[in-house]
Amino acid sequence: MKKIIIIDGGPRENFNTAAMCEKVAEGVRSVEGESKIIRLYDLDYKGCMSCMACKVKGRASNVCKFKDALTPLLEEIAHADGLVLASPIYFGDVTGQMRTFLERLAFPWLSYNDYSMTAPKKMPVLLIETMNGTPERNNSQGYGSMEYCITAALGEPEHLIAYNTCQVKNYDRFELAGFSEEAKRQWRDEHWEEDLHKAYEAGRNMAENE
Repeated sequence: MKKIIIIDGGPRENFNTAAMCEKVAEGVRSVEGESKIIRLYDLDYKGCMSCMACKVKGRASNVCKFKDALTPLLEEIAHADGLVLASPIYFGDVTGQMRTFLERLAFPWLSYNDYSMTAPKKMPVLLIETMNGTPERNNSQGYGSMEYCITAALGEPEHLIAYNTCQVKNYDRFELAGFSEEAKRQWRDEHWEEDLHKAYEAGRNMAENE
């Protein structure tokens, strides 16, 4: 049985990013794989502390050694069979929680001897973005430089983007005049179920494929 770790980097428990994560998990379970969703906003942790414990001669490690709420999760990822990273896009980038998590995940992979990137094991990776922008008009840099680290250490990731998502359920309550609620609803009616289906299939494929 394959174990897939799903990292939800969004702040809202029941909205776009969370829904995509849950569909991935459903896809994993549909082929009797094991899925685990971790919400970063529920954890108390910091970014890389530059303690250099992962670089000590004779005791170098490709898993972060700093002790906090991320420690058991990073150890679990080291032995997983697949990794899913999901984040809404804020100011063209993933959330601060996701970026901070990725520092802790990736810095131990980096060798300052030859600048290679070595994770504990190779595994398939899916990068999910949810955003307000459309395919034609958005400023997303996705996972940015961290995608290079992921690719070098784990392998080429797959991408799944849910565009033009609704920010709120009731637009009348908020100062959001720059968005057309009607257009948002129409896009959602035409695309959201397809986005969720793609997430389901991605989870299924990750758990099913060798």
